[in-house]
Amino acid sequence: MAYTGKVTSAESLGRILQQARLLAGLSQRELARRLGTTQKYIWELEAGKPSIVMDRLFAAMRETGMELSTTITPRDEDG
Repeated sequence: MAYTGKVTSAESLGRILQQARLLAGLSQRELARRLGTTQKYIWELEAGKPSIVMDRLFAAMRETGMELSTTITPRDEDG
């Protein structure tokens, strides 16, 4: 079963990323290790920590009428 969501802010993107991570059975530490980053960075992403890049991205999306959606497709336990 796939899950979909609308991304309207850094916070909503972070919440969706967190759900995807949890559905994948990964801790923040494990995801960070796989990505070659820190657990703190993953926490900041999931918390929707403000950044100039994210602020500008979502401002540009609002100004242009762009919508962003995500789909989480949990991995098959057999695959």
